[in-house]
Amino acid sequence: MWGMSLPNRLAVAPMSRVTATPDGYPSQRMVRYYEGFARGGFALLITEGIYPDKSFSQGYFNQPGLADDDQAKAWRPITDNIHRHGSRVFAQLMHAGALSQGNPHRSHTVGPSAISPNGTQLTFYKGVGQYPTPVAMTSGQIDEAIGGFVQATVRAATLAGFDGVEIHGANGYLLDQFLTETSNQRADEWGGHVIKRVRLLTETISRVRAAVDQRFPVGVRISQGKVNDFHAKWPGGEDDAAVIFRALAKAGADFIHVTEYEAWRPAFDGADTSLVALAKRYAGDVPLIANGGLHDLQRAAHMVKQGVAMVAMGRGALANPDMPSLIASGRALRPFDASILGPIADIKESELTLRHG
Repeated sequence: MWGMSLPNRLAVAPMSRVTATPDGYPSQRMVRYYEGFARGGFALLITEGIYPDKSFSQGYFNQPGLADDDQAKAWRPITDNIHRHGSRVFAQLMHAGALSQGNPHRSHTVGPSAISPNGTQLTFYKGVGQYPTPVAMTSGQIDEAIGGFVQATVRAATLAGFDGVEIHGANGYLLDQFLTETSNQRADEWGGHVIKRVRLLTETISRVRAAVDQRFPVGVRISQGKVNDFHAKWPGGEDDAAVIFRALAKAGADFIHVTEYEAWRPAFDGADTSLVALAKRYAGDVPLIANGGLHDLQRAAHMVKQGVAMVAMGRGALANPDMPSLIASGRALRPFDASILGPIADIKESELTLRHG
């Protein structure tokens, strides 16, 4: 797949761990954290969300960046160690938009429309209180945001040693804010019908895809639920899914990473088809990565039988950074301990001990 030799179908899902330096450089704890998954046998690692520019994209304090050449070069110890163990690694590029709660580069947030996000800031990522009301982005700022994704992708490919990128179009961040009707009330070419609301996603994919070698995979993560609106659903149901997945495929996505809380559940009330199955139905031959409660190995195996290219583990990988090795040797998996993500969801020394002994 993607011209790569992958030993299994198991990937590590992207998980924000706010353990970078204040100026966005990967820390030594991050080097050890990512190496542990590769040492444990995961074929593919997808990084936590990385901010692509020093404008409005950073979402959290101590989030890593790919916003300049020095930040990109600082990822080399991580990517080199991953490759040393025979695994591959994709950089997930994330623009937080209106959900930014820790950006030292700007004093305000931006989004598709001046609408306050639902919910409150995430305390386990050092947030406090309500989300501020964003400023509606100008056409120039939209173009600048797309350019940030493009430039970060070029750095990922040429300086940082990544094997591909995943554009974060899920979980309520900027690209998802444009896709979502309640947060996007624009009356221009970026708002209105779902085919116009998905445009920022497709323009970003197309421009990023054109900026790097065709052998360098460019994919996208997509979801209905958001970090600030857990139970959100696409209002048009399967009709929206058809438009969105067809558009992502047409834009040139090399893979679509579908994430739901429980990936096997029906996507919409009164229906019986999961979002993963709808992606397979409408995205043609684009390889799919499925994520969401799939640490149950029977469910993971069923996803693969349904034609999913890879299964991405979040909680399961945190509890079992050596999951592929455990499966291969027939040993039992460890249960997930939620305390690992509290009170702040940074990388704990106890995790690193589990990874390296």
